[in-house]
Amino acid sequence: MTGDATGDGGRSGFARASWANVLGNVVKIIAEGTAGLAFGSVALLADAAHSLADLVASVVVLVWGRSAFDEPDTTHPHGHDRIEPLTALFVGAVIALLGLNLLYRSVEGFVTGTDIEFSVLLLAALGFAIVDMYLVYRYTVRINERLQSTALAALAKDCLNDIYTSVAAIVGVLGVLVGYPILDPVAGGIVSLLVVYQGIEIGKENVDYLIGAAPGPEKRGEITDRLRSHPAVEGVHDLTVFYDGTVLEVEVHVEVDGDMPFREAHDIESELAASLRDLEDVGDAHVHLDPSGIGEWKESADEFGSL
Repeated sequence: MTGDATGDGGRSGFARASWANVLGNVVKIIAEGTAGLAFGSVALLADAAHSLADLVASVVVLVWGRSAFDEPDTTHPHGHDRIEPLTALFVGAVIALLGLNLLYRSVEGFVTGTDIEFSVLLLAALGFAIVDMYLVYRYTVRINERLQSTALAALAKDCLNDIYTSVAAIVGVLGVLVGYPILDPVAGGIVSLLVVYQGIEIGKENVDYLIGAAPGPEKRGEITDRLRSHPAVEGVHDLTVFYDGTVLEVEVHVEVDGDMPFREAHDIESELAASLRDLEDVGDAHVHLDPSGIGEWKESADEFGSL
């Protein structure tokens, strides 16, 4: 998450968005579960079961995700930033599993057929569920514009998945009305593939955060350009950039005039580190000063040495 979103303000915003997802799923489960049981709609019961698992994911984010705002301590000297992508990874896994379950139900319905009693109340319940999830989605996105939390971003995508599955259920109910109940499993199958894909994408993104993967060459180039823009910098080498949680950590050696006073060199090092921390996604930076010329042999083999 972004640096200006940490602290009590960030924690309270995270909690509000998480609670909105918890309550939104509870309301959706009650509305769809009641209508599904009353009229024997497998589509609505499946969507309610989907939201039950979403509720579990939302509670995990609410309880566990807030730990990302805790200050560094003796057991976690680098902070708790990696807890956030871990919770997002859990949400992604839940989404993928739900998508597979929905796909199974859709194939089963396609093979064995469906038995749904049409009622306008089914459409009303689904319409209510769509509005409910859309409002939760918009609120979560608005809160996350400042926090940039991967866990909240995962919940927001899950809200969209809920809307898609509800739309698919509407298609199925309307299919019953016009005499084509086969539309229910067909629509469910299409949506399930989208849900599985989004769950996998969320998982892949957050695995990179957890294992300390490196960003693309564009970010490395941006960091190198920022360092070289300082008038005292004569060379850059041994640049390492990797994710520590959802933010980047930078380690780099910078060459300056070896005859400059120690105090001046210290000030330059501080200026360079502060300049890197101002870049988007960079959480911390460690700059090591070397006397000019020591890194030339390294730069000749470095793909960014000519930047």
